[in-house]
Parts: sequence; C-alpha cells; structure tokens
Amino acid sequence: MTILPRLRWLAPLLLGALAATGFQPWGLWPLTLLALALLIPLIAAAPRARDAAWIGWLFGVGHFTLGNTWIATAFTFQAQMPAWLGHIAVVLLAFYLAVYPALAMTAAWALRRRTGMVPALAASWVVAEWLRSWVFTGFPWNPLGVVTLGPFDRPGLARIAAWCGTYALSGVVILLAGLWLWAWQRARERRFATAILAALVPPALMLLPIAGIPGDSTLAYTLVQPDLNQNDINNARLFESQFRTLARLSGRVPADGAGPRIVLWPEGGVPDYLRPGYDQTWYQQTTFGGDPALARERMSEVVGQQSLLMTGASDLSLTRRQVTGAYNVITLIDPLGTIRGGYAKAHLVPYGEYLPMRAWLTPLGLSRLVGGDLDFIAGPGPRTIPVPNWGNPGFQICYEIVFSGHVVDRAHRPDYIVNPSNDGWFGPIGPPQHLAQARLRAIEEGLPVLRSTTTGISAVIDAGGGVRQSIPYLATARIDGRVPRALAPTLFARGGNALPLAWCIVVLVTGLVATRRKAR
Repeated sequence: MTILPRLRWLAPLLLGALAATGFQPWGLWPLTLLALALLIPLIAAAPRARDAAWIGWLFGVGHFTLGNTWIATAFTFQAQMPAWLGHIAVVLLAFYLAVYPALAMTAAWALRRRTGMVPALAASWVVAEWLRSWVFTGFPWNPLGVVTLGPFDRPGLARIAAWCGTYALSGVVILLAGLWLWAWQRARERRFATAILAALVPPALMLLPIAGIPGDSTLAYTLVQPDLNQNDINNARLFESQFRTLARLSGRVPADGAGPRIVLWPEGGVPDYLRPGYDQTWYQQTTFGGDPALARERMSEVVGQQSLLMTGASDLSLTRRQVTGAYNVITLIDPLGTIRGGYAKAHLVPYGEYLPMRAWLTPLGLSRLVGGDLDFIAGPGPRTIPVPNWGNPGFQICYEIVFSGHVVDRAHRPDYIVNPSNDGWFGPIGPPQHLAQARLRAIEEGLPVLRSTTTGISAVIDAGGGVRQSIPYLATARIDGRVPRALAPTLFARGGNALPLAWCIVVLVTGLVATRRKAR
C-alpha cells in the first residue's frame, strides 16, 4: 500500500475534529458545516459499505476526542487512578461513541441512490444520535444541533428545536452542510448567483431573531455560585468556611424582594445529611456536628423569611438499618427549617457516581472518580414538586439536563426547571458545553431553566433559550431577579422524541420523491 491511500484515512479523522470546533467554548459553527460538506462526498464515493463505516468511525473518533477533552480534567481531581489515564479515557470513549457516526454513514451510503446522499445522512444521523442517548444508559453529550445556538441573547436557529427537538436539529445541520456543498457545485458550473444565494442561507438562518418570549413572573430568585474548588469541596476542615461563603451570598433579600423568594445552591452545596434517621456516625463529619435539624435551622436562618432554599445534598438508602447506597438529591427547606420535598437524580454518571460491574472492575484496580465503595442509586425520574408560594418547580441535577425529552414530568408540567450542578470537575471546556445543552432543554420544553453551579457557569435561561443573567467560570457571586415565565407547551413538549423520528421519515420521503423526479 502506498502512502497516499494511507493518508486518505486521515481526512475523516481531521474533519471530525474540525466539526467539533462548532461546540462551545469555540463556537466556530461555519467550520462544522465546512467539515460536514467535505465529508459528504467522501462517504458517497466509498466503494463498499464497510468503507463508509470506516470513514464514519474515523470521523467520530476525531469528533468526540476533541469535543470531550473536558473529561480528562476530571481525572486530575481524584487520587484513585493516575491523571494520565484521563487522556486515554477520552480516546477510548471516542472509540465507542464513533460507532454511532459509523452506523449513520453506513445507512446513508446504503440509501444514497434512493433518497440522495444528503437526506439519507441527515435522517441517519438523527436516528444515530437518538440511539446514543439511551443505549448503555446513554451519553448524548454534544449533539450536533447544539452548534446552531447563537450568543446568550440570541438563540438563533436552535429556536426551531421547540417544534422538532434537538436530534432533528442535528439533521438540519447536515442539510445546511449539504446546501454549502450544493453551492460549491453550482459555483464550479459557473452559476455564481445561485451559488452565492445558497451559501448565504445557513448564516441567515443562524441569526434568526427572537420572538414571543414572555416577561418575568412575580417569584424572586437568588442564584448562588460559591466557586468551591473541586480539590477542597470534600475537605472536612473547610466545610464551615464553605458554608459561610454560601451564607454570605444568600442572606440579603433584594431591594424589590418583598414576597416569596427561592434561593438556589449548587449540587454538592452542603456536605450534610439533612434528613433524620441515620446512625450518628454518618452525621459526625459534617458541618453542624451531627444534628440534621440544626443544619436545616441554620440554613433557613441564612436565607431568611419567605425564602425557600433549594440545595444539593445526599440522602442515604437503608436496608435493615444498614446503609446500602446513597441518593444525589435536591432538598427543599422552608423558612422554618422543614423539608418541603426532595428530588433524587435519575440519570447517574457511570464511573463518576457508580461503578458499573463493580464486582469485576474493583479487583482490576478500577474505581469511581469519586472515591468510596458506596454507589449512588438512581431516582425514579423527572418530578414536579408543588410548593405553595414558590410555584411548581421541576428538577434536573447536573448531567441529567443533557437528555433531550427526559427532563420534565409531562403529566405535571412545572413552571420552571432547577438545574444545580457541580461542573468543577470539567475545567474550562465542559461548563460552556453543559450550559449550551441546558439552553436547548429550555427551548424544547418552553420552560425557564435556573442553573446554580459550584464553579460556573451559573445562569438563568428564559423559555426561548436566551440567557438572562449569568456568572462566569471561577467567579464567586450571586444574581437576583424574577423567574422568567414559561411558554405554553411546545410541540416538542407534547410529542417528545417521536417528533425527530417522524422528521426523519419526512426527510427520507422528500429525498425519495426528489430523486425519482430527477431520474425522469
């Protein structure tokens, strides 16, 4: 084999990495469209299905390696495994995730003569992303459609996710890339006016104006970002000073704050077990010396009258008085120190919050990124908790917010979504990507999202995906305001992920009809 055939396999790898530059914090969406436009003819020219699959897999390796580099940072905040293993973990994860582009491009190659290459790839990519969202518990981080989000004050083309969902939005990105490819082909035919017009369509769509976003409700909020260093967050000697930081940022009611207020603390905001009933040894290494009632009372005093505190914490699972696991929870504490409800995280992070196949992997020296033998247990799923005076909040803890179609209890639609998070594990790249995906959930569901994080980026997102207020990465600050109003249930809020799958059928049928007419 000469060096030239070998180098041709480098092209999809580099195009995959180039396509990932459209994600945050880079936001170079034109390069994403360019990479996809160059990829399409490579797949179409593949001589066999296995060649198309190989191209797709290489593209995926480059794409997910660059897009998920933040994962390597998490390995620097634990002592159970060497930090260099994080870089290997990123590549190994990319090897697995690349299976989905490989499947999409194999299917597109098989359908290309019937429907056309671009519609086939758009539909196949949507199905592949949907599969990636739930197979082996799912890892839908950085769907391709996220590149359509504009700046904080301009959601742009991503607004159409309210009607079709994020996965269909990813298919739209493929169609836009195909339009650039078509423009290039027209330019080569010297049809310059047509080429220029086609080339201008994607940027025009990316700058779609905002329309129909309601104002604010009467419910006040204080959103706190304490900037708790991930190296220190579990240091018992610092628990009191960390609490004092939260207290300092929470107590003063805004000048216009007469009336009910919610105070939002991040995931992992307090190390205390706030519920009674556990063995005293579990309370002893916490902030308040083993008294959960005292912990709740002190927290309620900090936030003041008419304020409901929503804080990240942990609950324990007991079997015959023996602790068998834990729940990552949001606990709601009223001004009297009473627990008014709680939500347990349902989508847990593999290797972060539990160790899959623990009996096999522990003897091999593998462990969770968070130390300990006590795994977290999954909660039942999205839940709305009515709290008189403070509305009907829904909850998603950290990573859960990336699961399109699985963030709201559809039988009991909330007024707003609370999304506390600990992004301190993920360096400067993970937090802006996480925020972008929270914006997509707001658009899809037509609901505001309030994110309080340990280190940033904390934000208040309105129901159209616009960021009303935010606190930058690695800042200690708070923001105050009124909770944005929800929109009426969107089409996606009613139909869920049946909509992007239906979109695939429409695209394939349209491509089939167009191909047959062209053949005549």
